[in-house]
Amino acid sequence: MRALVSVSDKTGIVDFTKELAALGIEIISTGGTYNKLKEAGVPAIEISELTGFPECLEGRVKTLHPIVHAGLLAMRSKPEHMKQLDDLKIQTIDMAVVNLYPFKATILKEGVTREEAIENIDIGGPTMLRSAAKNYQDVTVVVDPRDYEKVLRELKEKKEVSLDTKFYLMQKVFMHTSHYDTMIADYLKKQRNDYEMPETLTMTFEKVQDMRYGENPHQKAAFYREIGKKTGSITDAVQVNGKELSFNNINDTNGALELLKEFTEPTVVACKHGNPCGVGSGDTILDAWKKAFAADKVSIYGGIVVVNREVTLALAEEMKQVFLEVVAAPKFEKEALELLQTKKNVRLLELKDIGVPQDENAYDLKKVNGGLIVQTIDSKLLVEEELKVVTHRIPTDKEMEDLRFAWKVVKFVKSNGIALAKDKQTVGIGPGQVNRVWAAKQSIEHAEELIDPDATKGAVLASDAFFPFDDCVEAAHQAGITAIIQPGGSIRDDDSIKKCNEYGIAMVFTGMRHFKH
Repeated sequence: MRALVSVSDKTGIVDFTKELAALGIEIISTGGTYNKLKEAGVPAIEISELTGFPECLEGRVKTLHPIVHAGLLAMRSKPEHMKQLDDLKIQTIDMAVVNLYPFKATILKEGVTREEAIENIDIGGPTMLRSAAKNYQDVTVVVDPRDYEKVLRELKEKKEVSLDTKFYLMQKVFMHTSHYDTMIADYLKKQRNDYEMPETLTMTFEKVQDMRYGENPHQKAAFYREIGKKTGSITDAVQVNGKELSFNNINDTNGALELLKEFTEPTVVACKHGNPCGVGSGDTILDAWKKAFAADKVSIYGGIVVVNREVTLALAEEMKQVFLEVVAAPKFEKEALELLQTKKNVRLLELKDIGVPQDENAYDLKKVNGGLIVQTIDSKLLVEEELKVVTHRIPTDKEMEDLRFAWKVVKFVKSNGIALAKDKQTVGIGPGQVNRVWAAKQSIEHAEELIDPDATKGAVLASDAFFPFDDCVEAAHQAGITAIIQPGGSIRDDDSIKKCNEYGIAMVFTGMRHFKH
């Protein structure tokens, strides 16, 4: 038996090849791998000795040779293949141990040039892998150092690698090369500033962890990260306490973080099941917490809380009194962290760049049966030039401040969504209703029942999409709401405007909706 060994990731390669050599397997190697094996005393022959052709073009060409690929691709079960090898004086290669130039590590380096990145696109490695994998019945192909032990165990116990294992290793090769090629294609697309939706969409992610289950215990789940530097995302967070994050923890925390990024002032966002349940902004992060907590003291139980300032000891003392699943912050004071760590199950996440928004060209993906719908993320809030007051009464400065606050919140409330706010605090949220007036009434009932009967007096209302009828204005008036912000664009806009004028409610149109389905 003969093994061709050419690896960039040299983890465990010396021990592995020593074991192969002890089993009587001849080692053929290339470049840096050959030098490392030679230094370690592993008997090996250099690839140029096999091919009779020297490496050239600064190592760009060394394994792209018929002697290599015929040795890998010849089917042992076909006499004509074996006769041709004999006629050409070519020997078979029974194992390929290959991994690729570190393209990912290269493009993640600070200041890397396009030329350097392109130079780290492997050519010979993928070609050898594909040749060996295509002929998996006869060739054992190993791309992952974690499989060395499995291969050695079978060779020692059975004198061969089983067909089932070879098939498994073949699958890993094509997963690996497709991942590699997708990284290259994605890098080149970004280098060209090409943000068009491509004719074919291939994406690649790397597993962070398996999960116990998905949304429900009968569903399988895993967490994957995108390739590249993604500051401000949950994949970048450092967990400093608590149990492993669940599928729902990650999904809900991500939604809370995206809402938090709309704010620069000290802000606390509490979320439950993908919807905000309490949002507050204040002069200090403790003030913001008090507002967010008071907004819904019931729903925050078992919820997600994200903050955009350091968690102080005073804030931690407040948080400790509530059962929370996740707390995410840019930093925790030492004493605050120690206090919260006494609650063993709460997941504490440090996310240094918590306020950094996603790239506006990032994709939002939704799987549908048989396909995928893809859009760019909802990166805009409103266009100032399109903001207009459509009623006789103009909002006061304070109302306008609250309208902007409520508009940020309602952007992240599932449609049909309504958010009520007063003094930069949510007082009522109506998410996910099948008609808009139900969402409005739910938000009002929420405020009156969970805060106090007068919570909506002097509050403002934000709607993620236009009012199809004037019934939402009627409900707002009855609740004492004084100003409304909505996209406008309904054929019945005049009905709503007329009703606002009748009741002295100020109404602002944004010209931009924020459906969230």
